Amino acid sequence: MSYKLLDHATDAIIEITASNLKEAFVVAGQSVVDITLDSEKVEEKEQRLLKVAGKDLRYLLFNWLEEVNYQLITEGFAIHRFTIDISKNSEYKLSATVYGEPLDLQKHHFRVEIKAPTFHEMEITEGKQVVMRFLLDL
Repeated sequence: MSYKLLDHATDAIIEITASNLKEAFVVAGQSVVDITLDSEKVEEKEQRLLKVAGKDLRYLLFNWLEEVNYQLITEGFAIHRFTIDISKNSEYKLSATVYGEPLDLQKHHFRVEIKAPTFHEMEITEGKQVVMRFLLDL
């Protein structure tokens, strides 16, 4: 499981390759954190439970990226690690435990603020591997 930043003039396009959906969503969340700060400097002092839902996988991904960004920027919670469960009934649901600590701009080497995820360029392909691509407005 991995991700890479694709070339874009002003925003960040992320492409993820993972063995399953759960891993792909973990990596998607981690990519948001890594763009924003240095997650290696974050200690696991607290944990929070996050829940998002979506009518399909694209909406679930959008809502997940938005929630991770909300925790970082609005709540000031620096995230080091994620554990995730995904279920599907009438809609997709994601439940995550995130581990981290209050954001310290100097300690965590704050890099850039993500304004929002977008649906532009968003793709999710499931096969032998899951491949995701999405754009973050910086």
